[in-house]
This record gives sequence, structure tokens and C-alpha cells, in this order.
Amino acid sequence: MRNIRKTALGGLATLGVAALLAGCASAPEEGPAESGEATADISPCIVSDAGGFNDQSFNQLGLEGLEAAADELGVEASQAESQSETDYQSNIQNLLDNGCDMMITVGFLLAEATSAAAEANPDVNFAIIDDSSITADNVQPITFDTAQAAFLAGYAAAASSQSGIIATWGGINIPPVTIFMDGFVLGAQYYNEQNGADVQVLGWDVEAQDGTFVGAFEAGPAANATATTFLQQGADIVMPVGGPIFLSAGEAIRTAQAENPDTRYGMIGVDADLSQTAPEYADLFVTSVLKGMDAGVEAVVLADAAGEFSSDPYVGTLENDGVGIAGFNEWESQVPEGLADELETIRTAIIAGDIVVDSPSSP
Repeated sequence: MRNIRKTALGGLATLGVAALLAGCASAPEEGPAESGEATADISPCIVSDAGGFNDQSFNQLGLEGLEAAADELGVEASQAESQSETDYQSNIQNLLDNGCDMMITVGFLLAEATSAAAEANPDVNFAIIDDSSITADNVQPITFDTAQAAFLAGYAAAASSQSGIIATWGGINIPPVTIFMDGFVLGAQYYNEQNGADVQVLGWDVEAQDGTFVGAFEAGPAANATATTFLQQGADIVMPVGGPIFLSAGEAIRTAQAENPDTRYGMIGVDADLSQTAPEYADLFVTSVLKGMDAGVEAVVLADAAGEFSSDPYVGTLENDGVGIAGFNEWESQVPEGLADELETIRTAIIAGDIVVDSPSSP
């Protein structure tokens, strides 16, 4: 294993993630409305990636954060949903033309369009989720070290697998996707190391930084076929990373369940607690890797309204509760006894630096 130091297991556990996203420095404890500072009359807006705002995870969380901030400020928020990558630039421009002066763009794939718009509109503040490549004074990155939380999920998946085979794959091969896959594989490797096990992980090679990708962030036949392939190869717990592609994985699992009623199948969700946002598949989710995108967007918009916008990046970690994992929910009785305690001990060790989760895509 790469850059992973062992720690003993034990202790008490509480699973979940706090609602507040903190930055590289400590996150502000009060929003502008609580601190008594006057807020500006801003017109916030958001542009989705091609997954759309009804993806039940990535884009939806960003929109919820914007709407929460707008409600608190008593202003109207605007949105533009992208159907494809060709919509990014025009959606940004249309919102700017209609008076948007605080722009949130959702995702790494919007970096080029965001950078161009920020340069052309220096009086407008921008924030982009999952990209830190833009260095303009009017652009704030909102990023997450999701490898840390995915490590916990990989350990949980390996511990809960009955077949000894688990899998992960992505929508597109970009850092905000592969960071989940890195953590997942490393967590499963750590489970093997600590327990003398040999759980195999299909779909991603951490050393080669190469693996399986659907090629898009949409549910559909390609996403279903990829999930079906891994299930046929023996994987009984899977983690699809790419917005709504998990819906196709859920369909594939339902088919596999009908064909193999004696096999217990499960999924690891990403971004949101998918057992809550996609209740039709609630029984499948062992846990979910959580990213506090809603809290991050809300904090950035409120700071801008208070005249406190900064281009310093927000980075969500286990330590500041910007990332985490959801509870076991309907899988509570199916995971190994003591797993929650083990995960809490591992979480504490990651925060302390005793376990180092090393992903090339970590912010």
C-alpha cells in the first residue's frame, strides 16, 4: 500500500457529517446574518453541469446551498441547467446578462468557461465547485478531500462484502471523480492489511491512475452495462462515481437480485446520502460518501453578501466535517458487528495523521 500507516482498531463511533463546510483556515462560526454585519443586495445564481439539478446528488446539493443562502438573505436566486458541455458558456453569459453578480458554477468541467467569464467580468464574484485551477481574485474554489471519506467507505465495503469482490467506476476520468476511487481502493486495501483478507477491487488501479469510466454523467444504457459487467464478475458491493449513473447501477442490481436471489448486493453512494435522496434504492446503500457542497455554496454566498468574499479556497476534510460518511440506515443489521467502531477509530487516525490517505487528486 502507498503512504498508509497502520493504526489499532477500537473505540466508539458516531457516523455522519456536519452541515458546515470549513475552509483551509477555520470556517466562520457565524453567518453574516448572525454576526450583525450588513448584507449587500446581491443577485446570486448557479449553472449546473450536464448532469442537471435533478441528479439527486452533485448539482442538486449545489442548488440547495444557493437556495438556502438566498432564503436567508431574502433575495431571489437564478439558475441555468446545462444539457451538455456546449451550454456552459452561454448559460453563464445569459445569467450575467440578467443581472447575476454572484455566480456559482458546479463542477470541474466548467473551469474553462468560468475562467473566461471571470476575466471578462472582474466586478462579478464567482465560485466553482471541484476546481482549484483558476487563480483570479474574483474566483473562489470550493473543493473537498473526498479521498478521506471514501477510504472509510472502501473499508466498510470490503468488510461487508460476502463475495470478496467489490468495484468502483466513474462517469469521466477527472480528478473530482478519481479522488473518490482512490480513497475507496485504499480503504479496501487497508481492510485487507488489517484483517488478513484478500478482497479484490475492480474498476480502478490506484498506482496506474487508470480504470473504468462510462464517459458521461448521465444514467442510461452505457452506465447500466458497466454496472452489469462488474456484477457478473462477482462484485456484490459497488461504488459508481458520477452523479446519476448510480441510478443505472441500481437498475442493474435489481436485475441481478432477481437472477441471483441468494446474493446480497449493495452500493456506496457519493456526494449526498443517497438512501435519502433516492429512496427507491434505499435498501441498497451500505453508506454514502458525503460532500458538503450545499453548506459550502451557502457559506460562500453569505460571505459575499457580507462583503467578505475571498479567493482563498474552501477545502472540506474529515477534520472540519466538510466530508464524511452517512449512517448504515437499512444496512445497519447487515454490516459486521463492531464496524462502526472501527470506522470511527480510522476516522480519528486520519484526522490525527496516523493514517495518510494519499490521492494525486487531493486538494
